[in-house]
Amino acid sequence: MARPKITRITLATLPTPLEDGGKLPSGANLWVKRDDLTGLGVGGNKARKLEFLCGQAIDNGAKSLVTVGAAQSNHCRMTAAAGARLGLPTHLVVSGEKPNRLEGNQLLAEIFGATLHHTSLAATDWAGLEEFRARLTQQLVERGEKPQSIPIGGSTAVGAIGYALAFDEIIEQCAKQSIIADAIVFTTSSGGTHAGLVAGLVRARAQDPQKHLPKIVGIGVAKGTALNSRSITDLTNKTLTLLGQTERALETDIVIDPNYMGSDYAVATQAASDAAKWAAHRGAWVLDSVYSAKGFSGLLGLDANREFNADANVIFIHTGGLPSLFTSH
Repeated sequence: MARPKITRITLATLPTPLEDGGKLPSGANLWVKRDDLTGLGVGGNKARKLEFLCGQAIDNGAKSLVTVGAAQSNHCRMTAAAGARLGLPTHLVVSGEKPNRLEGNQLLAEIFGATLHHTSLAATDWAGLEEFRARLTQQLVERGEKPQSIPIGGSTAVGAIGYALAFDEIIEQCAKQSIIADAIVFTTSSGGTHAGLVAGLVRARAQDPQKHLPKIVGIGVAKGTALNSRSITDLTNKTLTLLGQTERALETDIVIDPNYMGSDYAVATQAASDAAKWAAHRGAWVLDSVYSAKGFSGLLGLDANREFNADANVIFIHTGGLPSLFTSH
């Protein structure tokens, strides 16, 4: 069977920096992969996915983009930015009521020209949000707008390719800086970034089974994926197929720590607030309280529990989230 066509368009400013973060309390070495600096519409990890998702849209002859997310979704904001770059009208399905005044990611999305569809649904109601996206997509089809409809987080096998290549980028940067990475830690929710990184790991392992490769550690912030790794395993294997790999992810490749999620997705925790302050004071890294800071609180928690050796090199992927800091709630 022929491999499906994979088209990549340039949207991100790559490679992003890999910064020396100094020592963690345990003595392990912290490195910060600055995927908040991908450049597209104020930056964030979704730019890597959108290079492939929008390439797919162009291949499909799409005349518009549709996607979905929480009220302050970085993915929605960056899809709006991609739509602006490509001249494609963009529709964003978002949780919550329409505010009297747009702030943060919603304000930027409107500036980029997107149409926001406020659903009154909770940020945790992913099924309801996806159903709304499906209905809106069908309406746009009937109006002849030929939409490319993208699920929450852009977490498809096509989108995940962006992070399989990001894994390669990290390993190459480590080699240039004479670093042997022991762990890559990041926030995981809809699973696309996670699946892509694991696909990159599996591919690298197949190329050189003897090479020391980092453990991929996702800090879960959404119950659907944090409490069930099967969806990420399946998405990883679909991504590997698109990359032409016959190897498959091992059960042990999927590591999700759910202990730093708090009560639910998009709900702040004290640990995340403390981690955001730690990061800001240490390296002027700006983390948002309900996503990237939860991931970093997980890294600090693992370090406190002596999960990393004193001489380990631990990489934290900063996935972005700056705009949501400038909101009133």
